Amino acid sequence: MEEIANNDTFKSYMFFWSGQLVSMLGSMVVFFVLTFWIADVYGDPMISAFASFLFVIVMTVCLPIAGVVADRVNKKKLIIIVDSSQALATFFLILLFRFGMANIWVAYIFISLRSVFQAFHVPTVNAIIPTMVPKDKLSRINGINFLFSGVVQFFAPFIAAILLMFLSIYMIFWVDIITFFIALVPLVLITIPSVKKISKSEEAVKKVSFIREFKVGLKTLMIIPGLIIMTVLSMLLNFLIRPVDSLMALFIIDVHGGGAPHIAFSEMVFTGGMIAGAIITSIKKNWNNKIRVIFISISVALTGYMIFAVAPPGSFLIIGLGGVILGFNLPIINSLYQTFLQTTVPADKMGRVSSIDQTLGSAISPLGSLLAGPLALILGIPALFFYCGLIGLLVTIGFWSFTSIRKVDMDSEKELERINGKIEEITL
Repeated sequence: MEEIANNDTFKSYMFFWSGQLVSMLGSMVVFFVLTFWIADVYGDPMISAFASFLFVIVMTVCLPIAGVVADRVNKKKLIIIVDSSQALATFFLILLFRFGMANIWVAYIFISLRSVFQAFHVPTVNAIIPTMVPKDKLSRINGINFLFSGVVQFFAPFIAAILLMFLSIYMIFWVDIITFFIALVPLVLITIPSVKKISKSEEAVKKVSFIREFKVGLKTLMIIPGLIIMTVLSMLLNFLIRPVDSLMALFIIDVHGGGAPHIAFSEMVFTGGMIAGAIITSIKKNWNNKIRVIFISISVALTGYMIFAVAPPGSFLIIGLGGVILGFNLPIINSLYQTFLQTTVPADKMGRVSSIDQTLGSAISPLGSLLAGPLALILGIPALFFYCGLIGLLVTIGFWSFTSIRKVDMDSEKELERINGKIEEITL
Protein backbone atom coordinates (compact mmCIF):
# COMPACT_ATOMS: atom_id res chain seq x y z
CA MET A 1 0.00 0.00 0.00
CA GLU A 2 1.42 3.39 -0.94
CA GLU A 3 1.83 5.77 1.99
CA ILE A 4 0.01 8.94 0.96
CA ALA A 5 -1.41 9.94 4.34
CA ASN A 6 0.37 12.60 6.42
CA ASN A 7 -0.38 15.11 9.16
CA ASP A 8 -1.96 17.60 6.74
CA THR A 9 -4.34 15.03 5.25
CA PHE A 10 -5.09 13.81 8.77
CA LYS A 11 -6.19 17.31 9.81
CA SER A 12 -8.35 17.53 6.69
CA TYR A 13 -9.91 14.18 7.50
CA MET A 14 -10.77 15.30 11.03
CA PHE A 15 -12.43 18.43 9.60
CA PHE A 16 -14.38 16.33 7.10
CA TRP A 17 -15.30 13.80 9.77
CA SER A 18 -16.67 16.47 12.12
CA GLY A 19 -19.15 17.46 9.41
CA GLN A 20 -20.11 13.84 8.88
CA LEU A 21 -20.90 13.49 12.59
CA VAL A 22 -23.30 16.43 12.38
CA SER A 23 -24.98 14.88 9.33
CA MET A 24 -25.19 11.54 11.16
CA LEU A 25 -27.03 13.25 14.00
CA GLY A 26 -29.70 14.55 11.64
CA SER A 27 -30.07 11.19 9.91
CA MET A 28 -30.44 9.32 13.20
CA VAL A 29 -33.05 11.75 14.52
CA VAL A 30 -35.11 11.22 11.37
CA PHE A 31 -34.69 7.44 11.47
CA PHE A 32 -35.73 7.30 15.15
CA VAL A 33 -38.85 9.37 14.48
CA LEU A 34 -39.82 7.33 11.43
CA THR A 35 -39.28 4.02 13.24
CA PHE A 36 -41.35 5.22 16.19
CA TRP A 37 -44.12 6.40 13.84
CA ILE A 38 -44.29 2.97 12.17
CA ALA A 39 -44.41 1.10 15.50
CA ASP A 40 -46.85 3.54 17.13
CA VAL A 41 -49.29 3.94 14.23
CA TYR A 42 -49.35 0.34 12.96
CA GLY A 43 -48.26 -1.74 15.99
CA ASP A 44 -47.62 -4.80 13.83
CA PRO A 45 -44.36 -6.81 14.01
CA MET A 46 -44.80 -7.85 10.37
CA ILE A 47 -44.88 -4.22 9.22
CA SER A 48 -41.90 -3.21 11.39
CA ALA A 49 -39.91 -6.27 10.29
CA PHE A 50 -40.63 -5.61 6.61
CA ALA A 51 -39.33 -2.05 6.94
CA SER A 52 -36.06 -3.45 8.30
CA PHE A 53 -36.03 -6.08 5.56
CA LEU A 54 -36.25 -3.43 2.85
CA PHE A 55 -33.36 -1.44 4.30
CA VAL A 56 -31.09 -4.48 4.51
CA ILE A 57 -31.98 -6.12 1.18
CA VAL A 58 -31.51 -2.91 -0.79
CA MET A 59 -28.16 -2.25 0.86
CA THR A 60 -27.02 -5.84 0.28
CA VAL A 61 -27.78 -5.55 -3.43
CA CYS A 62 -26.21 -2.11 -3.84
CA LEU A 63 -23.01 -2.51 -1.79
CA PRO A 64 -20.96 -4.51 -4.36
CA ILE A 65 -21.76 -1.95 -7.05
CA ALA A 66 -21.06 0.91 -4.67
CA GLY A 67 -17.65 -0.49 -3.70
CA VAL A 68 -16.41 -0.62 -7.30
CA VAL A 69 -17.82 2.84 -8.00
CA ALA A 70 -16.10 4.21 -4.88
CA ASP A 71 -12.71 2.98 -6.18
CA ARG A 72 -13.31 4.27 -9.71
CA VAL A 73 -14.70 7.79 -9.34
CA ASN A 74 -13.85 10.98 -7.49
CA LYS A 75 -14.78 10.20 -3.89
CA LYS A 76 -15.53 13.79 -2.94
CA LYS A 77 -18.01 14.24 -5.79
CA LEU A 78 -19.62 10.87 -5.04
CA ILE A 79 -20.24 11.78 -1.39
CA ILE A 80 -21.71 15.15 -2.40
CA ILE A 81 -24.07 13.49 -4.91
CA VAL A 82 -25.19 10.77 -2.49
CA ASP A 83 -25.71 13.08 0.49
CA SER A 84 -27.51 15.67 -1.65
CA SER A 85 -29.84 12.97 -2.96
CA GLN A 86 -30.63 11.86 0.59
CA ALA A 87 -31.44 15.44 1.61
CA LEU A 88 -33.72 15.78 -1.42
CA ALA A 89 -35.53 12.55 -0.51
CA THR A 90 -36.06 13.88 3.01
CA PHE A 91 -37.51 17.09 1.56
CA PHE A 92 -40.10 15.12 -0.41
CA LEU A 93 -40.91 13.11 2.73
CA ILE A 94 -41.54 16.38 4.57
CA LEU A 95 -44.02 17.47 1.90
CA LEU A 96 -45.90 14.16 2.05
CA PHE A 97 -46.21 14.28 5.84
CA ARG A 98 -47.11 17.97 5.79
CA PHE A 99 -50.05 17.47 3.44
CA GLY A 100 -51.32 14.27 5.05
CA MET A 101 -50.24 11.97 2.23
CA ALA A 102 -47.87 9.80 4.28
CA ASN A 103 -48.56 6.10 4.74
CA ILE A 104 -46.55 2.93 5.27
CA TRP A 105 -45.71 2.66 1.56
CA VAL A 106 -44.24 6.15 1.61
CA ALA A 107 -42.14 5.08 4.60
CA TYR A 108 -41.04 1.91 2.80
CA ILE A 109 -39.96 3.86 -0.28
CA PHE A 110 -38.06 6.40 1.81
CA ILE A 111 -36.31 3.67 3.82
CA SER A 112 -35.29 1.92 0.58
CA LEU A 113 -33.88 5.14 -0.88
CA ARG A 114 -31.90 5.86 2.28
CA SER A 115 -30.50 2.35 2.06
CA VAL A 116 -29.25 3.03 -1.48
CA PHE A 117 -27.60 6.27 -0.38
CA GLN A 118 -25.99 4.60 2.64
CA ALA A 119 -24.72 1.75 0.46
CA PHE A 120 -22.73 4.27 -1.58
CA HIS A 121 -21.78 6.51 1.33
CA VAL A 122 -20.28 3.91 3.69
CA PRO A 123 -17.65 2.22 1.42
CA THR A 124 -16.65 5.60 0.00
CA VAL A 125 -15.94 7.02 3.45
CA ASN A 126 -14.18 3.78 4.45
CA ALA A 127 -11.98 4.03 1.36
CA ILE A 128 -11.01 7.60 2.29
CA ILE A 129 -9.70 6.74 5.77
CA PRO A 130 -6.42 4.94 4.83
CA THR A 131 -5.63 7.66 2.24
CA MET A 132 -5.87 10.47 4.81
CA VAL A 133 -4.99 8.86 8.15
CA PRO A 134 -1.37 7.74 8.75
CA LYS A 135 -0.99 4.02 9.37
CA ASP A 136 0.21 4.46 12.96
CA LYS A 137 -3.01 6.34 13.80
CA LEU A 138 -5.49 3.92 12.21
CA SER A 139 -6.31 1.85 15.29
CA ARG A 140 -6.84 4.88 17.49
CA ILE A 141 -8.82 6.85 14.90
CA ASN A 142 -11.14 3.88 14.47
CA GLY A 143 -11.69 3.91 18.22
CA ILE A 144 -12.24 7.68 18.19
CA ASN A 145 -14.66 7.29 15.28
CA PHE A 146 -16.73 4.86 17.32
CA LEU A 147 -16.45 7.11 20.38
CA PHE A 148 -17.88 10.22 18.74
CA SER A 149 -20.31 8.22 16.63
CA GLY A 150 -21.51 6.76 19.91
CA VAL A 151 -21.89 10.25 21.39
CA VAL A 152 -24.05 11.22 18.40
CA GLN A 153 -26.10 8.03 18.73
CA PHE A 154 -26.46 8.74 22.45
CA PHE A 155 -27.98 12.17 21.96
CA ALA A 156 -29.99 11.48 18.78
CA PRO A 157 -32.82 9.47 20.48
CA PHE A 158 -32.99 11.99 23.32
CA ILE A 159 -33.23 14.89 20.88
CA ALA A 160 -35.82 13.03 18.80
CA ALA A 161 -37.95 12.18 21.84
CA ILE A 162 -37.87 15.81 23.05
CA LEU A 163 -38.76 17.11 19.59
CA LEU A 164 -41.69 14.67 19.38
CA MET A 165 -43.14 16.33 22.47
CA PHE A 166 -43.28 19.77 20.85
CA LEU A 167 -43.15 19.44 17.06
CA SER A 168 -45.00 17.58 14.36
CA ILE A 169 -43.13 14.81 12.56
CA TYR A 170 -42.67 16.68 9.30
CA MET A 171 -41.04 19.60 11.15
CA ILE A 172 -38.56 17.26 12.86
CA PHE A 173 -37.50 15.91 9.47
CA TRP A 174 -36.02 19.35 8.66
CA VAL A 175 -33.17 18.45 11.05
CA ASP A 176 -31.81 16.09 8.39
CA ILE A 177 -31.65 18.83 5.75
CA ILE A 178 -30.12 21.41 8.10
CA THR A 179 -27.37 19.03 9.21
CA PHE A 180 -26.70 18.09 5.57
CA PHE A 181 -25.81 21.69 4.73
CA ILE A 182 -23.59 21.94 7.83
CA ALA A 183 -21.70 18.79 6.76
CA LEU A 184 -21.41 20.09 3.20
CA VAL A 185 -19.11 22.95 4.26
CA PRO A 186 -16.03 20.89 5.30
CA LEU A 187 -16.63 18.42 2.46
CA VAL A 188 -16.43 21.21 -0.11
CA LEU A 189 -13.40 22.86 1.50
CA ILE A 190 -11.10 19.82 1.94
CA THR A 191 -9.03 17.99 -0.66
CA ILE A 192 -9.33 14.20 -0.68
CA PRO A 193 -6.11 12.60 -2.02
CA SER A 194 -6.26 10.52 -5.16
CA VAL A 195 -4.87 7.00 -4.87
CA LYS A 196 -1.89 6.45 -7.16
CA LYS A 197 -1.56 2.97 -8.61
CA ILE A 198 1.81 1.39 -8.03
CA SER A 199 1.75 -1.84 -10.03
CA LYS A 200 2.40 -1.77 -13.77
CA SER A 201 -0.83 -3.39 -14.85
CA GLU A 202 -2.85 -0.96 -12.74
CA GLU A 203 -2.09 1.82 -15.22
CA ALA A 204 -4.96 0.41 -17.29
CA VAL A 205 -7.32 -0.08 -14.35
CA LYS A 206 -9.97 2.23 -15.80
CA LYS A 207 -10.20 0.06 -18.89
CA VAL A 208 -11.02 -3.18 -17.17
CA SER A 209 -14.58 -4.31 -16.76
CA PHE A 210 -16.77 -3.94 -13.71
CA ILE A 211 -16.80 -7.73 -13.30
CA ARG A 212 -13.00 -7.87 -13.36
CA GLU A 213 -12.71 -5.19 -10.67
CA PHE A 214 -15.27 -6.98 -8.51
CA LYS A 215 -13.30 -10.23 -8.88
CA VAL A 216 -10.08 -8.46 -7.87
CA GLY A 217 -11.81 -7.24 -4.71
CA LEU A 218 -13.15 -10.74 -3.98
CA LYS A 219 -9.73 -12.36 -4.52
CA THR A 220 -8.16 -9.75 -2.24
CA LEU A 221 -10.63 -10.63 0.49
CA MET A 222 -9.96 -14.36 0.08
CA ILE A 223 -6.18 -13.97 0.30
CA ILE A 224 -6.26 -12.45 3.79
CA PRO A 225 -6.00 -15.35 6.30
CA GLY A 226 -9.08 -15.86 8.43
CA LEU A 227 -11.12 -13.15 6.75
CA ILE A 228 -13.53 -15.56 5.05
CA ILE A 229 -14.13 -17.30 8.39
CA MET A 230 -14.81 -13.94 10.03
CA THR A 231 -17.11 -12.97 7.16
CA VAL A 232 -19.17 -16.17 7.51
CA LEU A 233 -19.41 -15.63 11.27
CA SER A 234 -20.44 -12.04 10.65
CA MET A 235 -23.08 -13.29 8.21
CA LEU A 236 -24.63 -15.59 10.81
CA LEU A 237 -24.47 -13.06 13.65
CA ASN A 238 -25.97 -10.28 11.52
CA PHE A 239 -28.80 -12.67 10.67
CA LEU A 240 -29.43 -13.34 14.37
CA ILE A 241 -29.24 -9.67 15.38
CA ARG A 242 -31.80 -8.50 12.81
CA PRO A 243 -34.84 -9.11 15.07
CA VAL A 244 -33.52 -6.48 17.50
CA ASP A 245 -33.09 -3.89 14.75
CA SER A 246 -36.50 -4.75 13.35
CA LEU A 247 -38.58 -5.02 16.51
CA MET A 248 -36.89 -3.04 19.31
CA ALA A 249 -39.39 -0.17 19.17
CA LEU A 250 -42.29 -2.62 19.23
CA PHE A 251 -40.57 -4.57 22.04
CA ILE A 252 -40.56 -1.44 24.20
CA ILE A 253 -44.09 -0.30 23.28
CA ASP A 254 -46.04 -3.58 23.29
CA VAL A 255 -44.10 -5.88 25.64
CA HIS A 256 -43.01 -3.29 28.21
CA GLY A 257 -45.74 -0.66 27.85
CA GLY A 258 -43.30 2.13 27.04
CA GLY A 259 -43.39 5.10 24.71
CA ALA A 260 -40.97 7.33 22.83
CA PRO A 261 -39.08 8.37 26.03
CA HIS A 262 -38.57 4.71 26.99
CA ILE A 263 -37.31 3.86 23.48
CA ALA A 264 -34.98 6.83 23.73
CA PHE A 265 -33.77 5.69 27.16
CA SER A 266 -33.06 2.17 25.89
CA GLU A 267 -31.12 3.45 22.91
CA MET A 268 -29.23 5.97 25.02
CA VAL A 269 -27.99 3.43 27.56
CA PHE A 270 -27.02 1.11 24.71
CA THR A 271 -25.10 3.98 23.14
CA GLY A 272 -23.62 4.85 26.51
CA GLY A 273 -22.09 1.38 26.54
CA MET A 274 -20.77 2.01 23.03
CA ILE A 275 -19.19 5.28 24.16
CA ALA A 276 -17.44 3.52 27.05
CA GLY A 277 -16.14 0.82 24.72
CA ALA A 278 -15.04 3.42 22.19
CA ILE A 279 -13.13 5.32 24.87
CA ILE A 280 -11.21 2.15 25.63
CA THR A 281 -10.37 1.56 21.94
CA SER A 282 -9.34 5.20 21.41
CA ILE A 283 -7.05 5.24 24.46
CA LYS A 284 -5.46 1.83 24.06
CA LYS A 285 -2.91 2.10 21.25
CA ASN A 286 -1.89 -1.53 20.77
CA TRP A 287 -3.96 -4.67 21.09
CA ASN A 288 -2.39 -8.09 21.38
CA ASN A 289 -4.21 -11.27 20.30
CA LYS A 290 -6.79 -9.25 18.34
CA ILE A 291 -8.71 -12.31 17.14
CA ARG A 292 -9.09 -13.61 20.69
CA VAL A 293 -10.26 -10.21 21.91
CA ILE A 294 -12.81 -10.04 19.09
CA PHE A 295 -14.27 -13.46 19.94
CA ILE A 296 -14.43 -12.73 23.67
CA SER A 297 -16.16 -9.43 22.98
CA ILE A 298 -18.69 -11.10 20.66
CA SER A 299 -19.53 -13.65 23.35
CA VAL A 300 -20.03 -11.00 26.03
CA ALA A 301 -22.11 -8.85 23.67
CA LEU A 302 -24.45 -11.77 22.94
CA THR A 303 -24.83 -12.34 26.67
CA GLY A 304 -26.06 -8.76 26.93
CA TYR A 305 -28.49 -9.50 24.11
CA MET A 306 -30.00 -12.34 26.15
CA ILE A 307 -30.18 -10.25 29.33
CA PHE A 308 -32.51 -7.59 27.96
CA ALA A 309 -34.53 -10.30 26.19
CA VAL A 310 -35.54 -11.85 29.54
CA ALA A 311 -36.28 -8.56 31.32
CA PRO A 312 -39.68 -8.67 33.10
CA PRO A 313 -42.36 -6.32 31.70
CA GLY A 314 -41.56 -2.71 32.55
CA SER A 315 -38.02 -3.52 33.81
CA PHE A 316 -36.24 -0.86 31.80
CA LEU A 317 -33.17 -0.96 34.06
CA ILE A 318 -32.56 -4.61 33.14
CA ILE A 319 -33.12 -3.76 29.48
CA GLY A 320 -30.59 -0.99 29.94
CA LEU A 321 -28.07 -3.33 31.60
CA GLY A 322 -28.24 -5.74 28.68
CA GLY A 323 -27.96 -2.84 26.26
CA VAL A 324 -24.87 -1.47 28.00
CA ILE A 325 -23.14 -4.86 27.84
CA LEU A 326 -24.01 -5.27 24.17
CA GLY A 327 -23.04 -1.71 23.27
CA PHE A 328 -19.73 -1.72 25.17
CA ASN A 329 -18.31 -4.56 23.12
CA LEU A 330 -19.33 -3.42 19.62
CA PRO A 331 -16.66 -0.69 19.25
CA ILE A 332 -13.96 -3.12 20.35
CA ILE A 333 -15.09 -5.74 17.82
CA ASN A 334 -15.53 -3.32 14.94
CA SER A 335 -12.47 -1.13 15.50
CA LEU A 336 -10.10 -4.11 15.68
CA TYR A 337 -11.69 -5.63 12.60
CA GLN A 338 -11.57 -2.36 10.63
CA THR A 339 -7.95 -1.77 11.62
CA PHE A 340 -7.02 -5.19 10.30
CA LEU A 341 -8.70 -4.48 6.95
CA GLN A 342 -7.11 -1.06 6.65
CA THR A 343 -3.61 -2.37 7.32
CA THR A 344 -3.83 -5.32 4.92
CA VAL A 345 -5.86 -4.02 1.99
CA PRO A 346 -4.22 -1.59 -0.51
CA ALA A 347 -5.91 1.82 -0.59
CA ASP A 348 -6.95 1.52 -4.25
CA LYS A 349 -8.88 -1.69 -3.46
CA MET A 350 -10.35 -0.64 -0.12
CA GLY A 351 -13.73 0.42 -1.52
CA ARG A 352 -14.27 -2.91 -3.27
CA VAL A 353 -13.04 -5.10 -0.43
CA SER A 354 -14.96 -3.13 2.19
CA SER A 355 -18.22 -3.31 0.24
CA ILE A 356 -17.81 -7.02 -0.62
CA ASP A 357 -17.00 -7.82 3.00
CA GLN A 358 -20.10 -5.94 4.16
CA THR A 359 -22.23 -7.50 1.43
CA LEU A 360 -21.22 -11.05 2.32
CA GLY A 361 -21.51 -10.29 6.02
CA SER A 362 -25.10 -9.15 5.56
CA ALA A 363 -26.04 -11.60 2.78
CA ILE A 364 -28.70 -13.42 4.80
CA SER A 365 -29.65 -10.48 7.02
CA PRO A 366 -32.67 -9.66 4.84
CA LEU A 367 -33.99 -13.15 5.59
CA GLY A 368 -33.52 -12.45 9.29
CA SER A 369 -35.60 -9.29 8.98
CA LEU A 370 -38.25 -11.08 6.95
CA LEU A 371 -38.53 -13.94 9.45
CA ALA A 372 -38.53 -11.66 12.49
CA GLY A 373 -42.18 -10.71 12.05
CA PRO A 374 -43.80 -14.17 11.80
CA LEU A 375 -41.41 -15.65 14.39
CA ALA A 376 -42.32 -12.84 16.80
CA LEU A 377 -45.98 -13.69 16.34
CA ILE A 378 -45.29 -17.39 17.02
CA LEU A 379 -42.73 -17.18 19.84
CA GLY A 380 -43.22 -13.69 21.19
CA ILE A 381 -40.60 -10.95 20.83
CA PRO A 382 -38.74 -11.67 24.14
CA ALA A 383 -38.36 -15.39 23.37
CA LEU A 384 -37.22 -14.62 19.82
CA PHE A 385 -34.54 -12.24 21.12
CA PHE A 386 -33.34 -14.78 23.70
CA TYR A 387 -33.08 -17.70 21.29
CA CYS A 388 -31.22 -15.56 18.74
CA GLY A 389 -28.70 -14.50 21.39
CA LEU A 390 -28.22 -18.08 22.61
CA ILE A 391 -27.74 -19.49 19.11
CA GLY A 392 -25.30 -16.68 18.32
CA LEU A 393 -23.26 -17.50 21.43
CA LEU A 394 -23.11 -21.20 20.55
CA VAL A 395 -22.12 -20.39 16.95
CA THR A 396 -19.31 -18.09 18.14
CA ILE A 397 -17.93 -20.73 20.51
CA GLY A 398 -18.16 -23.31 17.73
CA PHE A 399 -16.20 -21.16 15.25
CA TRP A 400 -13.46 -20.56 17.80
CA SER A 401 -13.25 -24.23 18.76
CA PHE A 402 -13.54 -25.95 15.37
CA THR A 403 -11.95 -23.61 12.79
CA SER A 404 -8.41 -22.32 12.22
CA ILE A 405 -9.34 -18.75 13.12
CA ARG A 406 -7.67 -18.90 16.53
CA LYS A 407 -4.33 -19.56 14.78
CA VAL A 408 -4.46 -16.39 12.65
CA ASP A 409 -1.80 -13.84 13.63
CA MET A 410 -3.01 -10.29 13.03
CA ASP A 411 -0.10 -8.74 14.93
CA SER A 412 2.86 -9.86 12.80
CA GLU A 413 4.34 -7.14 10.54
CA LYS A 414 6.10 -9.85 8.55
CA GLU A 415 2.79 -11.60 7.92
CA LEU A 416 1.16 -8.33 6.85
CA GLU A 417 3.96 -7.70 4.35
CA ARG A 418 3.53 -11.22 2.94
CA ILE A 419 -0.21 -10.68 2.56
CA ASN A 420 0.30 -7.31 0.83
CA GLY A 421 2.72 -8.95 -1.59
CA LYS A 422 0.23 -11.67 -2.51
CA ILE A 423 -2.54 -9.09 -2.96
CA GLU A 424 -0.45 -7.07 -5.40
CA GLU A 425 0.25 -10.21 -7.46
CA ILE A 426 -3.39 -10.81 -8.32
CA THR A 427 -3.52 -7.75 -10.57
CA LEU A 428 -0.36 -8.60 -12.52
